[in-house]
Amino acid sequence: MSLVAEGVTCRYGQQTVLDGVDLTVEPGRVLGLTGPSGSGKSSLARILTGLRSPDSGTVLADGRPVAARRGRMSGDLGLLHQSPRAATDPRMRLRGIIAQPLTARARGTSPGARGAGRKADEARRVAELARRVGLTGDLLDRRPDQVSAGQLQRACVARALAAAPRYLVCDEPTAMLDAASTATVAHLLTSLAEDGVGILAISHDHALLAAWAHDVVDLSRPGAPRPGHPAGRGASP
Repeated sequence: MSLVAEGVTCRYGQQTVLDGVDLTVEPGRVLGLTGPSGSGKSSLARILTGLRSPDSGTVLADGRPVAARRGRMSGDLGLLHQSPRAATDPRMRLRGIIAQPLTARARGTSPGARGAGRKADEARRVAELARRVGLTGDLLDRRPDQVSAGQLQRACVARALAAAPRYLVCDEPTAMLDAASTATVAHLLTSLAEDGVGILAISHDHALLAAWAHDVVDLSRPGAPRPGHPAGRGASP
């Protein structure tokens, strides 16, 4: 059981950004992915989550093909973006952002199941997730432009937790954060891995990945994964 890319190739016109990439994200582990700008890291993130089809190769999640869904991901897969501001609706309050997967799931239920009881359950779940990522209740009523980038990224992590994915692809999730927020987000994602979620952590920060990930794949050196922190899960960046 794992998220597996085999022979993945990605082209934009005449430019090949990924050429036969193999990669495996295992449940309960953090796999780091690094490489220079333009090496295809973000393209691979989109392919792994079904937001883009590879030009060749296959992606399987627990043995099932991951198919492109016109901008929508399977419930088994999640994506944490580099810029939390670009990934959130500036008109929404943080509690609404966190609740998005819960609200979307409710739309698929029968009309009778969408009453006050569901709203109360949703509110309790949002409060639980906010506490887990370290967001206080007063922050939940603020909009993205009223909180720091670190606080907003925590809300995005909570949103990812609400979706309950088996695999979470994190595309430079700490690139726009200060050192304290980086440590907090890395710790949150490590705890998610400890709960059995497979994490792909994409970053230019080699020191962070060495401390955080079990193994690191470098796209500038295909086929040459290197070990991450020997302590494995729970290692502090």
